[in-house]
Amino acid sequence: MAAPRLFLLLCLLVAFAACLPQRKNQPGSRSKAPPPRAQQEDDEQFSDECPEPNGYFADAEQCDKYYACTEGVIEERLCPDGMVFNDFSSQHEKCDLPFGIDCSQRPKLQTPQPSTHCPRKHGYFAHADPKICDKFYYCVDGMFNAITCPDGLVYSAKTGICTWPDEAQKKHCSSEDVFNFSCPKTNQTGMAIHPRYADPEDCQFFYVCINGETPRRNGCMLGKVFNDATKSCDSVKNVPEW
Repeated sequence: MAAPRLFLLLCLLVAFAACLPQRKNQPGSRSKAPPPRAQQEDDEQFSDECPEPNGYFADAEQCDKYYACTEGVIEERLCPDGMVFNDFSSQHEKCDLPFGIDCSQRPKLQTPQPSTHCPRKHGYFAHADPKICDKFYYCVDGMFNAITCPDGLVYSAKTGICTWPDEAQKKHCSSEDVFNFSCPKTNQTGMAIHPRYADPEDCQFFYVCINGETPRRNGCMLGKVFNDATKSCDSVKNVPEW
């Protein structure tokens, strides 16, 4: 009886072993291999180039270059020569003249396309003669228009507008250079902070000396002259010296 029982037990063990799961690798059972490292880096770099799926974004180094993103697809663009990208809002595509736009962190610019009186195709530019302070050029598509500042003002390359000589701080264009007038030195107490002096060459004009030092030329209304006694504009009949 022992031998048949042993044989039956062996058969049961063989049958149980046959039911165990097989650990051999089957063809096609391996997981998909990850993409090559270079492909991963390209994908990451591309996604980084568009901070948002849609919008307009400044270049990190060049002030007149920017990127347009449409549904995650990026396109490099350039402003017209002489203009820079205004990154005040990623929802607006706007190129402006450089005045008032901070390009200190992205100072590079495209190669200039100069023409007569126009160092670049668009913008405001000072006269080529540094001693001509009140004239400048406005350029559009490389075509220039000559502009003269109002009397007593000079062109400021920093702001693109006409301003007082002391504010422009341009070489050869100081207040003394422009007006040929210097504020008198005085130690008198009780004087006005910004005293006025008659223009020695034209009775209709006078100088306001800012803090007693920096002259700015002003004028009276038509038909009036400057009264040096009252330090104000007055009728001609009240200013007998004229």
